[in-house]
Amino acid sequence: MTYQGEIAKAGTLIGGQASWDGIAPESVARMRLQNRFNTGLDIAKYTAKIMRADMAAYDADPANYTQSLGCWHGFIGQQKLISIKKHFGTTKGRYLYLSGWMVAALRSEFGPLPDQSMHEKTSVPALIEELYTFLKQADARELGMMFRDLDAARAAGDEVKAAGIQNAIDNYETHVVPIVADIDAGFGNAEATYLLAKQFIEAGACCIQIENQVSDEKQCGHQDGKVTVPHEDFLAKIRAVRYAFLELGIDDGIIVSRTDSLGAGLTKQIAVVREAGDIGDQYNSFLDCDEVDPAAIGHGDVFISRDGKLLKPKRLPSNLFQFRSGTGEDRCVLDCINALQNGADLLWIETEKPHIGQIGGMVSRIREVIPNAKLVYNNSPSFNWTLNFRQQVFDSWVEAGKDVSAYDRAKLMSMDYDATDLGAEADERIRTFQKDAAAQAGIFHHLITLPTYHTAALSTDNLAKEYFGDAGMLGYVKGVQRQEIRQGIACVKHQNMSGSDIGDDHKEYFAGEAALKAGGIHNTMNQFAA
Repeated sequence: MTYQGEIAKAGTLIGGQASWDGIAPESVARMRLQNRFNTGLDIAKYTAKIMRADMAAYDADPANYTQSLGCWHGFIGQQKLISIKKHFGTTKGRYLYLSGWMVAALRSEFGPLPDQSMHEKTSVPALIEELYTFLKQADARELGMMFRDLDAARAAGDEVKAAGIQNAIDNYETHVVPIVADIDAGFGNAEATYLLAKQFIEAGACCIQIENQVSDEKQCGHQDGKVTVPHEDFLAKIRAVRYAFLELGIDDGIIVSRTDSLGAGLTKQIAVVREAGDIGDQYNSFLDCDEVDPAAIGHGDVFISRDGKLLKPKRLPSNLFQFRSGTGEDRCVLDCINALQNGADLLWIETEKPHIGQIGGMVSRIREVIPNAKLVYNNSPSFNWTLNFRQQVFDSWVEAGKDVSAYDRAKLMSMDYDATDLGAEADERIRTFQKDAAAQAGIFHHLITLPTYHTAALSTDNLAKEYFGDAGMLGYVKGVQRQEIRQGIACVKHQNMSGSDIGDDHKEYFAGEAALKAGGIHNTMNQFAA
C-alpha cells in the first residue's frame, strides 16, 4: 500500500472512534511503514520468497550468485546492510549468515567455547531475533529521516521535492534480508532438531543449515576428529526441519544440507542394511575393514558380511569406526545426492582449502544425478587464502613449464613475494574466486563465516596500540572518528543510530507541543551536521 493509502486507511479507522481525536492518521501510517513485519513468521515468508527467486535466477545464469557475511550481534548485521545499501543502492543478492561458531565463541553464558555444540542452543534463535530487531530498526531510522525530509519540503513549500520523497517512501527497500542460520548437527535427536528449528523459524529464519556430524561429537568443520552419521539418521533430521517449516506455514523454506565427510574419517555407527546396495550398505562400503577367518573371531569383536565375506571394521579405542583413507570425496558425493533426493534444497561441502577444481569435480558428479544441484560455500577465515592461492599459482606455473626458480614454495607467505608476478596472479585469483566458482563449481551462495570476529580484533588492536601509546586521543580521532566522518559512516551520529530521533518523533506523536525531545539545539550530535 502507498503512503497516502496508509494514511487514508488509518484515517477511516480513527474517524470511526469518537474518542481518538488526538491520534493523527499520518503518524499512524508512518509507524506502520516503519514496522512492516509484525512477527518472525512474516519475515520468514518474505525472505523465503526472495531466496527462492535468487535460486531460480542463479539456475538461469550463474553470474547471479549471492553473498553474505557472518554475524554475532544485531548491530553488526544492521551495519552490514546499511553499508550495502549505501555503497550499492540495493540489498539484492546480499544476505546475512549466522555462524554457530561465533555464537559458541562470543554469545555463550559459559564464556568463549570451541565450535562443538556446547553453547546454549536457544542462543541461536535469540540471535536471529536480535538480528531482525536491528534490521527493522534500520528501516525505522531511515524512513524516519525520510519523513523528516518530507515535513521540511512541505514546510518550504517545495511540492516537487515532497512528491519525490513520497515516491521514495512508496518504493522503499527494507534492510530485512534472508539469514542462512546454522543449526549445527541439530543439538540432539531428530525431535530436538525439530523443536529448535521451530524456534529458528519463529524468530524469522527462512533458511536452516544442518550438518551430518554426530551431534554429541560435533567439531568445527576445519578441525580434526569429525564423526559422521549414517544417511538415514541425517535424513531424519532434514525431514524434521521440513516438518517444522510446513507446520509454521513456511511452505518454501530452504534447507542447506552440509556434509563434513571430506575431512571426517570416522563414524560412530555402522549403518543398518536392509538389502544389498541400499544407502546403509553404501555407507558401510567405505568402512576400513579386514577380512577375517570365522575361526579367528575374538570376544567382543564386531563384524559385517559383504558378498559372502566376513569383514571386521577397524574400531578405535574411542569406540568409533574409521573409513578407508581417500574415500572422502566419494562419501561427499553420496551424501549430497541422498540429501537432495530426500528434501534438502542446497548443499554445503566443507573443504580443507578453497580450490575450484576440487569443488567443481564433486559438483559435476552430483549433477550427473541432480542437474540443478547448487552449493552454499564457506569462504572460511580458517583457510590461509594468500598461501593457498600462491601455492596454486606456483603449481600451475610448474605444470606449464614456467620458470619458478625465483620462488620458494615453502615460504610463499613471505612479504617478499607481495609485489611479485606470482603474488599478483594469486591476488587476482582470490579477487575472482567467487565469480569463477559460481560459474565453474555450482556455488550459488558465497559466505564468510567469521569476518567480524577478525575485524573486531584487528580494529581493536590498532586502536589500543595508538590510544594507549604516544598518539593518545589522536589515535581515536584520526583512526576512528575522522574516518567515520570522511567516509560517511552513519554511526558517527551514534545517538541517531541508537534510535534517539525515532523516540523524539514518537514523543511528538504522543504529547504534541509538550514533548520533551532530546534532539534539540544543545544535542552535541549537531556538531556532525556538516
